[in-house]
Amino acid sequence: MRLLLIHSDHIEYETRKKTKVAEENVVPKDALDEALTVFCAVESVDEENIEDAVRQAVDEIVATAGQLGTTNIMIYPYAHLSADLASPEAAVSALRGIEDALARKGGFVVKRAPFGWYKAFSISCKGHPLSELSRTIVPGEGAAAEKKEIEHEFFVLTPEGERKNVDDYLKEDTRFASLIRKELGHPGQEGGEPVHVDLMRGKELVDYEPRSDVGNLRWMPRGKLIRDLLSDYILARVLDYGGMPVETPVMYDLGDRAISEHAAKFGERQYRFRSGNRDMMLRFAACFGMFCTMHDMHISPNTLPMKLYELSTYSFRHEQKGEVIGLKRLRAFTMPDMHTLCRDVDDALASFEEQLAIGWQSGVDLETPLVGAFRCTRDFFDQYELWVKEIVAKSGVPMLIELLSERSHYWIAKVDLAAIDAQGRPIENPTVQIDVESADRFDIKYYTPEGAEVHPPILHCSPTGSLERVICAMLENTATEEVPSFPTWLAPTQVRLVPVAGRHVCFAEEIGTRLNAAGLRADVDDRDESVNKKVREAGMDWVPYVAVIGDQEAETGRLTVTVRRLSENKKPYKESMSEDELIQAVKMETTGKPFRPLYTPRLLSKKPRFI
Repeated sequence: MRLLLIHSDHIEYETRKKTKVAEENVVPKDALDEALTVFCAVESVDEENIEDAVRQAVDEIVATAGQLGTTNIMIYPYAHLSADLASPEAAVSALRGIEDALARKGGFVVKRAPFGWYKAFSISCKGHPLSELSRTIVPGEGAAAEKKEIEHEFFVLTPEGERKNVDDYLKEDTRFASLIRKELGHPGQEGGEPVHVDLMRGKELVDYEPRSDVGNLRWMPRGKLIRDLLSDYILARVLDYGGMPVETPVMYDLGDRAISEHAAKFGERQYRFRSGNRDMMLRFAACFGMFCTMHDMHISPNTLPMKLYELSTYSFRHEQKGEVIGLKRLRAFTMPDMHTLCRDVDDALASFEEQLAIGWQSGVDLETPLVGAFRCTRDFFDQYELWVKEIVAKSGVPMLIELLSERSHYWIAKVDLAAIDAQGRPIENPTVQIDVESADRFDIKYYTPEGAEVHPPILHCSPTGSLERVICAMLENTATEEVPSFPTWLAPTQVRLVPVAGRHVCFAEEIGTRLNAAGLRADVDDRDESVNKKVREAGMDWVPYVAVIGDQEAETGRLTVTVRRLSENKKPYKESMSEDELIQAVKMETTGKPFRPLYTPRLLSKKPRFI
């Protein structure tokens, strides 16, 4: 169920025309002043447990009304909040249930606009920070919370093992303090589009696709190259770690009990659809396929820990339209997803430690500084406190610790590493989680030498987080740089050769051919433009090495190269290099990293404009 809650000075509606599913005997016209208007879309998932969906919705409405200090409530059916609607009968049942439950609570004036009618309405929103709120409700999730409210305790652990109060960090101007403020619910910077949105388009990396659903993007050659190099980087790390790549379907049958139960564990909205007579969903991670594969395998304890890996292209989450923006939150994204089947909890702890180190290293390799939060149940912390202190010590930085009074998800412990954007907001990237439910749910087991059946713990790990968020973090990070750049191994063009005049183009092309043959990405700006403009545009493309080629370079064979990483704003750093020295300089910055050739023409006169 989707709710849009508007604190309104006035709301009024008038029925105009009925549809085939319209309610009968309705109030054709009504209004409320000083009201909480609840626009509501009942979804297909709500039909699994209408009563729980109604209960959760009522709890949200009552809590919000209490915050706002209003007792007037208008329930307004609004199908436009979702593309995955429940049947009309279920929708009416839910709406009446919400209306009746609120009325029974007493103290509220409750009105409901009729279902199935075209209506004219007008509303005046108050405009304060709490006047527009959205909520997503999934049946079943609220039931556990009703049994016992989860308590959260936060503190900081230092690498030295010292426990500190989170308040000690709140006033700091650091990435770690930004993470703490977000986790504690402190308000962030207001307004403003994220820095990376203009950059992703201005650098011709990726753009919105208006002819698709929101949150689905079109990738241009430069961005596709970066994305492919990132996937190569992750695959190399996974293979080196002993992971085995697989590929699994993107859609699954919700009629399967294990699939439907696992899907219900996630608050993220799902793409659901009908295929013949089956209810299906698009995956939101590679878990479903991995677990089905593990279920069908013959597993020996001698082969554990066993790691399966998939670059989940694509994963889908039906995020709210207003929250989808740029590369940070999408409805279709690329998730590197590794699952490790472990012998026991001790085996899981050892693998967790290894995979956390891979996550930290990704921040170094991608030049996106990371901060971390470790979350676990209080029982887990009491039992493994020394181990938690050890992983913080090995991380070498303080970490935010969150203790949960009860387990509310499939994991007993997890770590989330995040970059921080230009507005001080976390971009969640690498994660490792200890899952103690899924082996039971999907009947994944091995047998001990004594014949005992074991459903072991499973680690979920994304070594970098989604590729889109990695690129988002890299672009956001440039906001603090005097001379922004990509890591050289990810730069779409690593070397640009700029001929001074037409007579120098052939010589520049010859050099470019040799550089590309040596494993560099080099192009030639052969356009009929001034040298200053060519150099300026090379800077706008963030090219790491730019060599202007004139008569002197043609005679001596030595190149005057502007090195971007050593330059300051309006103070380019130039160095004389031979071809071999230039090749060596690039190779030194890219050692151990994957390589792909140019995805765009070597001659800029042949390169089209995409934006």
